Amino acid sequence: MKVVLSGYYGFDNVGDEAILYAVIQSLKEYHPRIEIIVLSHKPEETAKTYQVSAINRWSLKEVYEAIKSSDGLISGGGSLLQDETGRKSIPYYAGVMKIAQQLKKPVFVYAQGMGPINSKLNQLIVKHVLNSVELLTVRDQQSQKLLEKIGVTSPIHLVPDPVMGIDASDFYSSWLEQQNFSSKIISVSVREWTGDAYAFQEIATGLDRLVHKGHEVVFVPMHGKHDFKTSQHVEGLMKTNAHIAPFDSTIQEKMAIIKESDVLFGMRLHALIFAAVGYTPFVALSYDPKIDSFAEIVAQPVLGHVEKEDWNNVDLVQAIERIFTNYPDELEKVNKVVTPLQRSANETAHNVIDSIKALSASTAPLAHTAKQK
Repeated sequence: MKVVLSGYYGFDNVGDEAILYAVIQSLKEYHPRIEIIVLSHKPEETAKTYQVSAINRWSLKEVYEAIKSSDGLISGGGSLLQDETGRKSIPYYAGVMKIAQQLKKPVFVYAQGMGPINSKLNQLIVKHVLNSVELLTVRDQQSQKLLEKIGVTSPIHLVPDPVMGIDASDFYSSWLEQQNFSSKIISVSVREWTGDAYAFQEIATGLDRLVHKGHEVVFVPMHGKHDFKTSQHVEGLMKTNAHIAPFDSTIQEKMAIIKESDVLFGMRLHALIFAAVGYTPFVALSYDPKIDSFAEIVAQPVLGHVEKEDWNNVDLVQAIERIFTNYPDELEKVNKVVTPLQRSANETAHNVIDSIKALSASTAPLAHTAKQK
């Protein structure tokens, strides 16, 4: 069995790389002999890191030939079908799915977060492509409602983000161990955002107050150098000392840092997911509906929105101190909500493989009959 994986892979975004890691692990665990071809921005690096085949996602010829030789295309996870951060995302990812459909290969939409989809044309493109997929799974109810609103009639299944299926219990960070922290650790994930001056100043002031209370602050850059620069910016606004973890550390190391933290304050979705996987309570700062959706799924608070001034540093400190005050109860709440999601996160991979096997079985007799004629 051979499948092609399409997603935002090879761009040094830890969240998307964690998705890729999780999907590959789930597929191989259920079908050890499966052959996986990843469409990547850095195919050589992807192939080496994950021990799979990888091709240049920008080469139409390579993409076409890979899909043609496969048993199906997996699109996702992540937020691929959206036009908020760029005009090319929907044409690209929908185009890859359309190639598979024209080649009569089954398409599996894997735990994606949908939208925002602002353009009417993009809504039509998404509706057209998704109404012809073999399996359509999304990671939150807002995505499900959006697709229903734009006219997608294929059955839409709600599933956990693939990263929820990762077992992080044995992950370790030598960097964190070397810091030899003795106080409570607050890990922080920030990302660049237009019009963030108010938010970042309030975050810095809030973190200063938490440091004065005796806590350690550790920034965890989720998107390589991009988040490292933003972390440096916020840390530079602080008047107390904070720490910034290496931007180029592995997925496992970043998951370990967040897992070993007592609380996470985060903007990046997969920083929040890393926290959930490690049973670490978090406070989120939203910039996109997907943040609010995941926080709701795992019953964790959202402080506010990065562009709105309806929250401040006092609210930030109070939200984190509230968790510390009721820490045993908060840990129990996270554990209770997350454990069932972890158990079901790998079922999406199982459904994809079972569907391919069923499709192969249903076409085998036809091929046999054709040979006899």
